[in-house]
Amino acid sequence: MGNPKTLFESGARAELLRRMESITPDRRPQWGKMNAGQMLAHVNASLAMAAGDLPTQPKKTPLANPLLRWLVIHVLPWPKGTPTAPELLATPPGEWAADLVEFRRLLERAGTRSPEGEWPRHPAFGQMKGKQWGTLGYKHLDHHLHQFGA
Repeated sequence: MGNPKTLFESGARAELLRRMESITPDRRPQWGKMNAGQMLAHVNASLAMAAGDLPTQPKKTPLANPLLRWLVIHVLPWPKGTPTAPELLATPPGEWAADLVEFRRLLERAGTRSPEGEWPRHPAFGQMKGKQWGTLGYKHLDHHLHQFGA
């Protein structure tokens, strides 16, 4: 299975940033309902959540089960059309260039945080260690970048 990519690797962050910068605001998704601006606002909110800047309400989901959480983070592909926390959809898209600057800042902030430190509770996955946040964060961003062909 190998080691999954994580936000804690500078090379993985550089790859995610390059892929995000290849998307234009008018790019159409290959699936789903979000436009490019909504996707960028959504992933920025998810990175702000990981950094502890955006509080979210816990949801009752089976994903908080440690075994299922591990499978989703490390083994299973990210399902298309998965529901998300309302807080991660609450921020409307801003100006593309400004949201891209914010993406760069939040990606670096989340990726340079200590994986050993205290991390916020995830609304669906429950309490996770930093290493899980790093892997999940990469996988989530990768999913949305693929959604827009990047």
